[in-house]
Amino acid sequence: MSSEQNELIKRRLEELNEIREMGINPYPHNYEVTAKASTVINSYKDPVDDDEALKQKDNIVSVAGRIMSIRKMGKASFCHIIDDTGKIQFYIKKDEVGEKQYSLFKLLDIGDIVGVKGYAFRTKTGEISIHAIEIKILTKSIKPLPVVKEEITESGEKVIHDAFADVELRYRQRYIDLIVNENVRSTFIKRTKIIQAIKRTLEEENFLEVETPTLQTIYGGANAKPFSTHHNALDIQLYLRISNELFLKRLIVGGFERVFEFVKDFRNEGIDRTHNPEFTQVEWYQAYGDYFNSMDLFEKIVERAAISANGTTKIVYQGVEIDLKRPWKRLKMVDVIKDKTGIDVQNTALSELIDYIKSNQINFDPAIASNKGLITATLFDECCESELIQPTFVIDHPIDTTPLCKPLREYSPAQLQEMENDPEQIIFVERFEPYINGWELGNSYTELNDPVLQRRLLEQQVERGRGGEEETHPLDEDFINAIEIGMPPTTGAGLGVDRLVMLLTDSHSIRDVILFPLMKPIIKP
Repeated sequence: MSSEQNELIKRRLEELNEIREMGINPYPHNYEVTAKASTVINSYKDPVDDDEALKQKDNIVSVAGRIMSIRKMGKASFCHIIDDTGKIQFYIKKDEVGEKQYSLFKLLDIGDIVGVKGYAFRTKTGEISIHAIEIKILTKSIKPLPVVKEEITESGEKVIHDAFADVELRYRQRYIDLIVNENVRSTFIKRTKIIQAIKRTLEEENFLEVETPTLQTIYGGANAKPFSTHHNALDIQLYLRISNELFLKRLIVGGFERVFEFVKDFRNEGIDRTHNPEFTQVEWYQAYGDYFNSMDLFEKIVERAAISANGTTKIVYQGVEIDLKRPWKRLKMVDVIKDKTGIDVQNTALSELIDYIKSNQINFDPAIASNKGLITATLFDECCESELIQPTFVIDHPIDTTPLCKPLREYSPAQLQEMENDPEQIIFVERFEPYINGWELGNSYTELNDPVLQRRLLEQQVERGRGGEEETHPLDEDFINAIEIGMPPTTGAGLGVDRLVMLLTDSHSIRDVILFPLMKPIIKP
């Protein structure tokens, strides 16, 4: 902390003592607010004559907010305060509020929270303001806020010079970020609108909102590394969920035909622009549906969320225009790979695919070198997905990417058996991933409900884990038991809420749309 800041804090503490010596509590228990800044501004009527001006004075309101600017001018002053709806100016005059209240006002600083009672009027410059007849201190701020200055350029553009511009500091002290940066507040208000729009859409489709465990004895439902902990009383190892999929499917077995859940998922993996270890996801499951039903619902949810947040399906993300209007393109994974690389993976030998990957220096896990399905998925991930800018469903993925999805309905049992025994064949499943701006925004299956095949695929995944695949999860016998009880034909989907909010708010990083993103602690020497 600089010496200048220390001096400011010292002065504010002295002001705090002066306020107390005046017999005023600088931290009262409550304040009756009768109007918000935006409602005062929106409801103000221009007085057309003296009689109307007098009537306006009878319309007394009480607003509360944080002081963001002060212009002290002897016996009269102007202040701007902000509340959760916006900014409004108030005018205070010593002759009207009295000596004691004006003396109190002179002890106020930017960052203090005040209550102002008065009536609306329009200043000579045309700004709708509150003419104060009473002012109360509600919270005295001890530490000064960063200075934020606004400049209007010749073109009319508003440029903000922000002393609180350090990105990492903004994430660590989000409370200050929200106070001084209006665009940050706007982002998180939009986030709430987006989540509300998703919930409304699902509820209108007769989905029931449910809750499933965050702490789980067996992690599953996705290929990811979990966070683990220990429960002392039960003396067992527990995991923070990586997905709620397996519990939601249990509810389908139990007779709830349409369910959804907003959850915090946790994955003990890397942090980058689109990944945070703790993230928000919504998953829904629909009995008697397939992945075509989930595609229809997915694009409807995103379209309605965009309209709720921005009033349109057209967005500009980091300078690129994207239209989220339905219907979206639906492309098979193998067709996308062929279009982007020229490779027909189904008619290309596994050895040739490996040669292509190595010659083009494409990253891949050597542990999957004998698995044509996973090599195919790697080709897509590394060569194709970043180019899918406009909304696109990439459908029909290799069965090796998930043990929880039905094979394509076109396969006969005999075909499946023959293909399983041929390492050059790829079995595809009814899975889709939606891509926007080159990002995977979610995942969906026509869910596997054959208990015999389900057990075999999960056991194969466990074996691959023993062979070096770190992200495979253990066998969940209770989940298999639920499938053996009988799960109806079902489709399920998950949508990454944080990435959707990034798109709809033109936010560069996932940390920009998470109020309190995970940060490495600062270790002071």
